[in-house]
Amino acid sequence: MLATPPHSRLTVLSGPSGVGKSTVVAALGRASPEIWISVSVTTRPPRPGEVDGREYYFVTDEEFDRLAAQGALLEWAELYGRQRSGTPRAPVEERLKAGVPTLLEIDVNGARQVKRAVPDARMVFLAPPSWEELVRRLTGRGTEPAEVIARRLAVAEEEMAAAGEFDITLVNTSVTDVCRELVALMEQ
Repeated sequence: MLATPPHSRLTVLSGPSGVGKSTVVAALGRASPEIWISVSVTTRPPRPGEVDGREYYFVTDEEFDRLAAQGALLEWAELYGRQRSGTPRAPVEERLKAGVPTLLEIDVNGARQVKRAVPDARMVFLAPPSWEELVRRLTGRGTEPAEVIARRLAVAEEEMAAAGEFDITLVNTSVTDVCRELVALMEQ
């Protein structure tokens, strides 16, 4: 179990695919650079414009296997049967021990794993304004085939049902408002 000083608390931001977690986290990073945002490892290839170590640490399947076997990941999952992603444990522990406000942006199953490892983590669920808006966001990306979108929507429906497992739900009607609310939570 991860021990955190009394003045430091891990915040986990989660929610269904397409809800805007990445957009909120990018805006938060620009507006509040004092908050450290964890960078995940992933086995998927970089998308255009992504930089290793900024959006993700891009690793091979073999490297991911090694990290998982060594317990070097706070949480990890296989996503949509195509790739694996996870949160490196050491950087999170280092920031928390130093009292740095720390944020993880992860899926619902990853959030559950983190809650088991860090019971005092602040769990924040990011919800869409409506189901229809979530569908519009996922289908409007144009980056994935129809079968992947269908899987994402099925998972999103299950993830929406998990909102009650979280300490607080923020509705993403405005990225600016959500960032302000998230910073206020992290300052408590």
